[in-house]
Amino acid sequence: MKVLLEVEGQSQYSEQIDERYRNSACGPVTASILMKHHGQERLSANELYKLLHTTKIGLFKRHFIKNMRRILGNEWIVEETLIEGVKKELCAGRPVAAKFDRYFSFRWMSTFEFSYHWVPVIGFEETEYDLCLYIHDNGGRNRSSRIRKISYSKNAAILSFVRISPK
Repeated sequence: MKVLLEVEGQSQYSEQIDERYRNSACGPVTASILMKHHGQERLSANELYKLLHTTKIGLFKRHFIKNMRRILGNEWIVEETLIEGVKKELCAGRPVAAKFDRYFSFRWMSTFEFSYHWVPVIGFEETEYDLCLYIHDNGGRNRSSRIRKISYSKNAAILSFVRISPK
């Protein structure tokens, strides 16, 4: 089974992102992409950087959840979910936020797709051997965001997910 949503990505290094925020703006950019997909494009990634309490080392998952609930209000569900919930959300047409966190998972010596990074998950593909996730990687210096296909099983130890959906 394969699901791939049409979601517009954004680079955390684009000119729209405050230069001071770029290295740690992946969380606010991911939140901005999800809000835009849901028709809630009322705050920029720069505004979300402050409202989500993002720091120079990044955005903690509990801050993402707590502050997105406050921003979106009672008509929205913002909560952590497992991979089965991710697949359900994607099948319903809703992208999900994923956080790669090698450092706070105490997996310093292992190799993963990212060490510490927030990305929107925009699809998945189940094969006989693996579950692959399609993500927007939030770009890089002088590079716009691009869609990448990554192995869930190779990254599962450091991955967590947050779903945002209307009630």
